[in-house]
Amino acid sequence: MSFSSDEVNFLVYRYLQESGFVHSAYTFGIESHISQSNINGALVPPAALLSIIQKGLQYTEAEISIGEDGSERVLESLTLIDAIMPDVVELRKQAAAKAHPSIKTENANTNGEDAAHTVPNHTDGMEVDGNIEIPTSKATVLRGHESEVFICAWNPANDLLASGSGDSTARIWNMNDNSNSANQLVLRHCIQRGGTEVPSNKDVTSLDWNCDGTLLATGSYDGYARIWSTDGRLVNTLGQHKGPIFALKWNKRGNYILSAGVDKTTIIWDASSGNSTQQFAFHSAPALDVDWQSNTGFASCSTDQCIHVCRLGSDRPMKTFQGHTNEVNAIKWDPQGQLLASCSDDMTLKIWSMKQDTCVYDLQAHNKEIYTIKWSPTGPGTNNPNSPLILASASFDSTVRLWEVDRGTCLHTLTKHQEPVYSVAFSPDGKYLASGSFDKCVHIWNVHSGSLVHSYRGTGGIFEVCWNHRGDKVGASASDGSVFVLDLRK
Repeated sequence: MSFSSDEVNFLVYRYLQESGFVHSAYTFGIESHISQSNINGALVPPAALLSIIQKGLQYTEAEISIGEDGSERVLESLTLIDAIMPDVVELRKQAAAKAHPSIKTENANTNGEDAAHTVPNHTDGMEVDGNIEIPTSKATVLRGHESEVFICAWNPANDLLASGSGDSTARIWNMNDNSNSANQLVLRHCIQRGGTEVPSNKDVTSLDWNCDGTLLATGSYDGYARIWSTDGRLVNTLGQHKGPIFALKWNKRGNYILSAGVDKTTIIWDASSGNSTQQFAFHSAPALDVDWQSNTGFASCSTDQCIHVCRLGSDRPMKTFQGHTNEVNAIKWDPQGQLLASCSDDMTLKIWSMKQDTCVYDLQAHNKEIYTIKWSPTGPGTNNPNSPLILASASFDSTVRLWEVDRGTCLHTLTKHQEPVYSVAFSPDGKYLASGSFDKCVHIWNVHSGSLVHSYRGTGGIFEVCWNHRGDKVGASASDGSVFVLDLRK
């Protein structure tokens, strides 16, 4: 058996992606020329690197524990660091031989399936508040993707769930009639090569429905944005970025699409023609996220630690916010477009106003990177004007925090997750919050009390959670290639 450096590099690249180190994965991919390799990423199963390492560790343990005469010796679990240190391995051999020179252990584990080789399941014994676990009868698991599913989003008008994956496809699942996984449209992301279309073999990184749910936009690591109809037809291909697209959003009117790329630029596209209306090149490093403030104005953030507020037709930013000391992962305008929230690897959450240059609040409560943030659909100017405006933050410290924006105080710290939290989403009425973590759990919380009201454990780490337009179903996408829908109707 042999392997190439390209294969090793690809497995490391995939491991970084699966672990949530998206930007590290991108940098490593560029430096190791992943895009020039001939490896079909869609065929590589999740957790491939860990699986290979575990098998190698099992082989090393077996080699130590089996004597020259074929007898087996009791052996304490070998760590990965132990296994790469010949002196330690030799000492283990000697210790095993001295302790059990001639005893053949009947219950010795020769297939490597001991506790040292499995990821501890921290949530199996999770303490829950009463009978809140969602039964399997209320969960529909959608199978079809061949790699991890990074994103999912409900259609705003009906129960069509879109998902985007590392297998270079997006899919539209029809859940209007509680359909199963057979009822899916596969949106294959292809590129032109030699006059023919071939799969891009690049991750679908982002997707967003337009306001009336008639069109779906997707962004990909191949550098193209695409527009699709609800019947799976490719309507337009948007190709001006010179590298992977990290985020894209429709404006409320549905006439423009905004995208952010690793090429340090953001682009406003005319949705009807597919042409670039204006390209903004104000960042000095990859742009990670964008969010519309109005139909023509938006904010963008970057690994350069800066946030720019720009407007169509203007050749300079309307405002630049500086204050973060590490890359800014996500930005979100509040429902009225008055306040801009940002979160960063510097472990802070900041709230900005166009009325001042410095942040309104600098919220420092998380003790690890903050991956994403969401505003509640409540407060003045929303469909829920009598409920207060709340901001949720999700962190790699395994917690979610709910913030009261008027005073800049933390209302609740939600602590049931055991691994990094990648996604949070408010229900349409703002009364509930869904959170998804790499502990494989989706939790649903009461926003007012901070209590856990529903919980479901999937089969892979959760990258994204989202609510349908009625607020009675939650969709989630996972690292094992699954997408599932939780039916919250009684």
